[in-house]
Amino acid sequence: MNEPNNFGPPVSRTPIILCADDFAVNQSASLGIAQLAQMGRISATSAMVLSPRWSQDVALLREVSDRIDVGLHLDWTSEFAVAAGYGLPLGAAMRRAILGGFDVARAKEVIERQLDLFEAHWQATPDYVDGHQHVQQFAGIREALVLVLSRRYGAQRVKPYLRISRAPAGAADFKSRVIARMGADALEKAANDHGFTCARGLLGTYNFEGNSARYSALMARWLKQAMPGVILMCHPAQAAEPSDEIGLARVQEFAYLCSADGLQALQSAGVVSARGAYALST
Repeated sequence: MNEPNNFGPPVSRTPIILCADDFAVNQSASLGIAQLAQMGRISATSAMVLSPRWSQDVALLREVSDRIDVGLHLDWTSEFAVAAGYGLPLGAAMRRAILGGFDVARAKEVIERQLDLFEAHWQATPDYVDGHQHVQQFAGIREALVLVLSRRYGAQRVKPYLRISRAPAGAADFKSRVIARMGADALEKAANDHGFTCARGLLGTYNFEGNSARYSALMARWLKQAMPGVILMCHPAQAAEPSDEIGLARVQEFAYLCSADGLQALQSAGVVSARGAYALST
């Protein structure tokens, strides 16, 4: 069983999976995520394997492979997915999911390709699977995902776990309710039916607006709402790249997570950042 990353005896602290999304989206994000992993401030990161940076940036994670979970950030809506020939803007993807869903057979092909790319460079099975802009639970994609994971990993003793993009009870705002209604319950049921473990909720949803003080206040609230096995997602980067529409928010998140205040907030809330095997067994 994996030990938590931060301070304090595990029995007295709430273990959560503190996950940095969008590894390889750009160089600054990859460098920031790797630094936070080295500092023990995060316990997971989700890789965008369609990015041309994935094949080189993966090396940044090698020396922290025993400290964090590395998962597939399933992608249908980024510029990388568009370049691959099947990507859609988020609004169009949501409409397709609502108005009949994605073609399951085609979705299986896309998922297989992304898992192949993940394994080719990481040289291991993903510890978990989630989705860029929560596409893992869109109709058509969620069914295909569970079928593909079952075929590839169903016989493994340790299987990838799945992110369910649904806020814990009492923690939902409008944005998180919309995300959950895109198929959180359906994905959870399908995953459980096929023997896959699911994380117990998702925190960290916001509109990427505001200053550092606002992010600090949001984190304090999310940590108070945390329960064992929940994922708290973040999107850090060392610098704001010009083409990144949430670049400023990434820099603010990185600064907070690196800071003494960020570590103190975890301790004050009685929370510890832990890998999935530990957090989901508590």
